[in-house]
Amino acid sequence: MIELRIHGRGGQGAVVASKTLAQAAFLAGRYVQSYPDYGVERRGAPVVAFARIAEPGDDVFVRQDIKEPHHLLVLDPTLLDSGNPIAGLRDGGWVVVNSPDPPQSLGIVTRFRVATVDATRIAMNHGLGTAAQPVVNTAILGAFVRVTEIVEMDDLLRAITYEVPTMEEENCQAARDAFDSVRTEVAV
Repeated sequence: MIELRIHGRGGQGAVVASKTLAQAAFLAGRYVQSYPDYGVERRGAPVVAFARIAEPGDDVFVRQDIKEPHHLLVLDPTLLDSGNPIAGLRDGGWVVVNSPDPPQSLGIVTRFRVATVDATRIAMNHGLGTAAQPVVNTAILGAFVRVTEIVEMDDLLRAITYEVPTMEEENCQAARDAFDSVRTEVAV
């Protein structure tokens, strides 16, 4: 079973990202679970969402927060400086961060694999959200799919059509753009 944790801020789409990724895995024939951990539930406040992806026959019925994820998605890079979102990440796990900076500049310890994508710019280029609050979820998912290969891009694009309520083509293109522009410390 693969366990994922998604860190973002209210309004960036962390919860929808979790649901969309789970839907993509479901479309690929896997068992899935997706759920949020809401706090104060206001725009801009930290939000955490979780997803579990299991092969048929695996036990995916665990109902608890994911403390030791295999991979992390960070929708707002300022969260790296507060609350320690990397806590519990398993060695060798991917940290995919919405950042225009190269992965090496984030200062994340080398026992993790790091990828960055300028999901904010991509979202703004496609009119997703507002200039003050771009919705970066589909872009970060495109980058995540590229580096982890947990699901196929075609499954992600189909899942976006199920889970993202508006601007289907723009969200699909944002995922494609991020898939093509993600940067890692190693070649993918």
